[in-house]
Formats: sequence, C-alpha cells, structure tokens
Amino acid sequence: MNPIYERSEVVTVRRARPADAEAIRAIRNHAIEHSTALWTDTPQSPSEGAAWLHAHVERGSAFAAEVEGEVAGFAVYGPWRDLDGFRHTVENSVYVREDRHGLGVGSALLAALISSARQAGHHVVIADIEAENTASIRLHERFGFHHVCTVPEVGTKFGRWLDLTIMRLPLT
Repeated sequence: MNPIYERSEVVTVRRARPADAEAIRAIRNHAIEHSTALWTDTPQSPSEGAAWLHAHVERGSAFAAEVEGEVAGFAVYGPWRDLDGFRHTVENSVYVREDRHGLGVGSALLAALISSARQAGHHVVIADIEAENTASIRLHERFGFHHVCTVPEVGTKFGRWLDLTIMRLPLT
C-alpha cells in the first residue's frame, strides 16, 4: 500500500477529490460556527469551498478520511508563508466531523499528511493551534511536533482574545 494512504479498522484515508468539496465545506463551516479552530466568523459558500479545496487537490496536499463510506474528516497542508524563503515549510490543518471524534480519524489523517509532505520534499511542517485546543496539541505531540511558542492574544472570536500555540515537526 502507498505510504500516504493509511487504514485502520474503521478509518480509510485517501487523497481528497473535487467531489468531496461539499462534505469538507460542511466540516469547515461547523468549525467556523462552533469552535475556535478556524479564526473567522464567515462560513464558506459552496463556490468558495470548492475553490479552496481545488487549490489543495491540485497541489496534492488534501486528504479525506472515510468512515462507513462517508467523509469523516479532512487534512490539508499548504504554504506557511507566501515569501520564497519559506518555500520548504508547510502548515497543516486537520479537522474531524463532530460525530466522528474518538475513532482515530485525526491520527490517520495526520499520518498521511506527514508522509505526503515528507515525500514532497518539504523540510518542516508547522501547526498553528488555538492554545486551548488541547486535543489538537496532544495529537500533534504524539506525531513528534514540538512546542515552539505560544503567542498571547493574537486572534479574537466569540468576543474573547485567543492565544496561538505554534508547533513544529522537522521532516528531514
């Protein structure tokens, strides 16, 4: 089996496809509306969601996890910063559908994402995580990410200031 594809008893991870756009948009919009995982208040429209996913699919950096034949989560990586000097560093995002937590979806997605980023020749993966999202921080720690710093009060959502924890995983 290709190492970028991971499979457990209930979770199958594969490259995301354009047909996954609506399921992935629903997961993103749930996170936007109900959590501090995405620091925006504006849900994605269908066309915005399709365009966002298209960029990742074209780059080969989008994955979907299926449980019982349905998209249960997704992961992407993309440029951490737009300047040429950062071209070997990528940032990851992993999201699991609310009713699919605890099945290993996040772990399966992060394993596939790291393997793909390494195969693509990237040097470092960065995880920017809201500091109170201990589940995401623990997930990243299990895969070898190290805490770089926590930057206080750099974002806001739901009427409160948010701290950003930055984690780093060297790939080479």
